[in-house]
Amino acid sequence: PGHGLSGQLNGKTAMGGNLKLMEEQNIPVGTLAQQGERLAGEGKTPLYFALDGKALGIIAVADQIKPDSAHAIARLHALGIQTALVTGDHPRTAQAVAKQVGIDQVRAGVLPADKAAEVQRLSQTGTVAMVGDGINDAPALAYADVGISMGSKSTDIAMETSDVIINRDDPMMIPALRRLSRATMRIVHQNFALVIAINSVGL
Repeated sequence: PGHGLSGQLNGKTAMGGNLKLMEEQNIPVGTLAQQGERLAGEGKTPLYFALDGKALGIIAVADQIKPDSAHAIARLHALGIQTALVTGDHPRTAQAVAKQVGIDQVRAGVLPADKAAEVQRLSQTGTVAMVGDGINDAPALAYADVGISMGSKSTDIAMETSDVIINRDDPMMIPALRRLSRATMRIVHQNFALVIAINSVGL
């Protein structure tokens, strides 16, 4: 889990995944490792493929950073919120992405089962809001003080375990949610104060 997959192809064992999977299966990747490091430094995730114990090649995949992501992170920082990227991606890939958008902390190479533990660890230092959309994010969304399911492509289980569902793939909705939440709590507190004042006058 979190490293890749394997299966039978015409009676031969085929594998695809990260470098750790290749190392665990004692499959030498040779110069592909250097190419993988270069691709990871560009913010891409290198995936290695092998057949019957022999490395075949490498494919790099990358999530496109949304144009407003850096602006959204800057707005969160302006609200006094620290940001962290928790991902199963290669450390160099995660660092490259974090640098582009201005994220404070990076936890890379985190297996799906460990994301919830990472959220619990972060919650020891303060209130934690977790933003996610996949099956692997569901346990972490449940453990967070505020779980936020992001985007119309969120999985059912991610939405089920979230406290808030944002249906738009717009990073700017996250700081907007923070502002809306604070405004709502101000109104709640004002209502309490008014009720107490009116009851006091009535008594």
